[in-house]
Amino acid sequence: MLFGGQARTRVIVVLACVLGLSSADAATVGAAATELRKALTIGNTDIGLLVAVSSVVGAIASVPFGMLADRVRRTWTLSLAIVLWGSCMFWSATAGSFGGLLLARLGLGAATAAAGPVVASLVGDYFPGGERGRIYSYILMGELVGAGAGFVFTGDIAVLSWRAAFVILGIAAFPLAWAVFKLREPERGGAGALVSETAVRASTAPQEPPPTDQPQHPQFTDAQQLAIEHEVSPDPELVMRARRKRMGLISATRYVLAVRTNVALIISGACGYFFLAGVQTFGVEFVTGWYHVNKALANLLMLVVGGGAALGIMTAGPVGDALLRRGMLRGRVLIAAIAASVTVLLFIPALFTRSVVTALPYLIFAAAALSAQNPPIDAARLDIMPSMLWGRAEGIRTFLRTMAQALAPLLFGLFSDHLFGGGSSGLRWTFVVMLLPLGASAVFLFRAMRTYPGDVATAGAVSKLPS
Repeated sequence: MLFGGQARTRVIVVLACVLGLSSADAATVGAAATELRKALTIGNTDIGLLVAVSSVVGAIASVPFGMLADRVRRTWTLSLAIVLWGSCMFWSATAGSFGGLLLARLGLGAATAAAGPVVASLVGDYFPGGERGRIYSYILMGELVGAGAGFVFTGDIAVLSWRAAFVILGIAAFPLAWAVFKLREPERGGAGALVSETAVRASTAPQEPPPTDQPQHPQFTDAQQLAIEHEVSPDPELVMRARRKRMGLISATRYVLAVRTNVALIISGACGYFFLAGVQTFGVEFVTGWYHVNKALANLLMLVVGGGAALGIMTAGPVGDALLRRGMLRGRVLIAAIAASVTVLLFIPALFTRSVVTALPYLIFAAAALSAQNPPIDAARLDIMPSMLWGRAEGIRTFLRTMAQALAPLLFGLFSDHLFGGGSSGLRWTFVVMLLPLGASAVFLFRAMRTYPGDVATAGAVSKLPS
């Protein structure tokens, strides 16, 4: 099978649906912006605020969820969060005022915070390190499909009733919660990873001894083993810190933020998601106004652009894994850095033409390059962090990244309305200015390439410490 067996397929599909439901909700707010403005008498700044408050609460809640991901049964925790998630969607649908909808979004933000830390921790334990880039490509496709559904399907429903759009999302949450609840909880540390059925069949054939005298360890990822073979030295100070296996929140946070590659990846990701959040919220508004197309065609164009994003996601993860297998330790980060640079270059001509036909190819490939950064980077983060900290590391990263996402819709709305005069022209110049943080993401990725080998070696050395 494509995903390597029935058990692996089930895990990948369920985790993809979790991220898909989250992105569908965020995209629906942007796709229903026109209807929300009319029904609640609000402006672009208020639309941005609706997305921002949900993100801020989610950012704060992601840290305790990260601690839970490292210490309790993750499948049950995520299942309960999705039940609360669906309830808050129903609450959003019944809101009779802007204040009521804002309050419902606060609850929704807290419920959705579990997704990032728990999914990252589960991926680390469900799948071997050498194929996590490819696995993340599959799972992140759910995030993209969810965003597309929010723009097109629930967005079109929102034209008739924005309340119905939220009801549909709420209904979808409950069967998903049950599917997550029924997943097997994986053994921590990756020792019980689900191996592809193809790999299992290959392992039954006679094999030569591995061409290295380096020590093997069942919890080493492929990148960590490669760092050992390249004789990369770990950071002794971080190894000493990790001897405390039961780190509290403060000590865990200090460790996570002391890993220089992790800090660079967090900042880079925050810049990229900042821009993406603005596109999700105001993309349809920009396309309809600047390129002079109707709402239905704008949603269709966003779906076509989403196809480009899908191409980027499905390509980058396997390519990063392939570079790693060929001995290029920095391969995953390199792929992401190149993609980030290309993204900025492709968005510039798309924003300075009034022709949708001319802009569309640039937008498609820009979306591909923007999304291509995520699978290899998500896999790389698991390589530089000890498995005992996967949940908390992702919680801290989600907190910082989500704060950037929370600011994006609000700042995009403020810049558009008050700095650039509003309307499609205001949104166009807002997108142009916001290319600056997108360019900064590429800079930080290239910086991460310098520190990545040492941090991979450090995580490998920590995995050898006695439990």
